Amino acid sequence: MTELVEIASGDLSAAINPFGAELTHLRDARGRELMTDADPAYWTGHAPILFPLVGRPNGDMIRIDGVEYPMKQHGFARRMPFELMRHDASSALFRLADNEETRAVYPFAFALEIGFAISGATLKIEARIANYGDAPMPASFGWHPAFAWPLPYGEPREDHRIVFEQDEPEPLREIMPGGLIGPTPRPSPLDGRTLMLRDDLFANDALVWDGIHSRRVTYGAPAGPCLDIAFPDTPKLGIWTRPGAHFVCIEPWHGIADPEGYVGDFRDKPGVFEIAPGSDWRCALHVTLTA
Repeated sequence: MTELVEIASGDLSAAINPFGAELTHLRDARGRELMTDADPAYWTGHAPILFPLVGRPNGDMIRIDGVEYPMKQHGFARRMPFELMRHDASSALFRLADNEETRAVYPFAFALEIGFAISGATLKIEARIANYGDAPMPASFGWHPAFAWPLPYGEPREDHRIVFEQDEPEPLREIMPGGLIGPTPRPSPLDGRTLMLRDDLFANDALVWDGIHSRRVTYGAPAGPCLDIAFPDTPKLGIWTRPGAHFVCIEPWHGIADPEGYVGDFRDKPGVFEIAPGSDWRCALHVTLTA
């Protein structure tokens, strides 16, 4: 079993699994767990890193410059060991570099670094993707943290909600059976800026905002401490759980699953960005426990 890497402040502690650079525990000052219980009856993930794509590609295949490559949902980073580059009491840095296995499915020279740092009641997570090749490198990236539902403060599960920073009047994208994006918009379930969490919302997979105005949301019950989740660099958002599970995933994305029937080049897929040779791309996620 992989030994977890622990960091802490006086207000929060976190534990990260080097396999996938996955945040596995986030606890308050009294040791109460803010992350999923990872009940295998529902889902054993905690906070996988989504790279080099978000969602499922059509036929579990991507096409780059006329060549097809097999690619599983959410990419390969979550299934690979990262190297621990740096670690002290309140921070840690992990790195995944291209290798023979990655180049067989994603033909680029890259490094993906995930840094974690705790300051007070805030966990800051930052991703850096570097292109060490001589051609533009297409990529998508996403966060997938699963927070406890309910949070450990004695408030009923049905009182938990997600409040958006700004109005989000646009319809959502529909995920079809098989995980691809369908052609028909899904009506927004928001009441103003508030999403009241209910199991039936997720009977047909995730809620997907394909372009949002907000860059932060607040999650919790009105009478208890909440989590403020800020994502300044990601223009899309997924919210997901499995009905009955004790978690809700709040997933800022720069990318999205393939539309049904998509057979175009990965470079042209909606949500894909390109990193110039010798350049990098950065993305942050901040989680703050608020009283």
